[in-house]
Amino acid sequence: MLTKIRSTLSSLAQNWKMTQKAYPALWLEVGGFFLGAGLIVAIPVFFFLNTVTAILVALPISLLAATFWFSRRAMKAAYRQIEGQPGAAAAVIQSLRGGWMCTPAVSVNKNQDMVSRVVGKPGVILVSEGPSSRVTAMLANERKKTARWVPEIPIYEIQVGDEPGQIGLTKLQKQLTKLPRNLRGGEITSVRRRLDAVSTAGGGLPIPKGPMPTSSRSVRRQR
Repeated sequence: MLTKIRSTLSSLAQNWKMTQKAYPALWLEVGGFFLGAGLIVAIPVFFFLNTVTAILVALPISLLAATFWFSRRAMKAAYRQIEGQPGAAAAVIQSLRGGWMCTPAVSVNKNQDMVSRVVGKPGVILVSEGPSSRVTAMLANERKKTARWVPEIPIYEIQVGDEPGQIGLTKLQKQLTKLPRNLRGGEITSVRRRLDAVSTAGGGLPIPKGPMPTSSRSVRRQR
């Protein structure tokens, strides 16, 4: 029990340091949410009831508000750490919960632009990383390959980047959750197995040079 508490505190301290590097005023922001939420709740309770009740009610609300804001800042800081690295979008998707199955880098070019394949409730989602001028053809190519093996499954394309028509890394999760739900749990697993079997039979996938982002663990911790 003691070891678990120490591990949690250590992880929290690491996340705080990482987040504070990105947001130097983190203490003020979290403290402001703590005090603001506490006062909003405590003042009316104090007038209608008493001081003790006001404190007992306001304290957990204050902690909840402060924790909520810290978690949002920590998530953005984790995204900033991996933004721009090859495989950053795949790392974010792999940290998500809710049945998203991601196969990173099913297609990679010499510039280390890549397409990752995601299988989830919407169907198959092809997520690219790189300039639109280079990844559009890669997406079209991968779409044809995928449709050949799962013709009955909806296929979507998402471009991650800073250009018009692309979405930022921080908006990727929201974009995925906006897609319609077309598959059930068993169907998701079946589609993933079929596509993985094809990839394996094809002799494996090209992996980009250099390390893939390791901060997906940081992203996962924030969730």
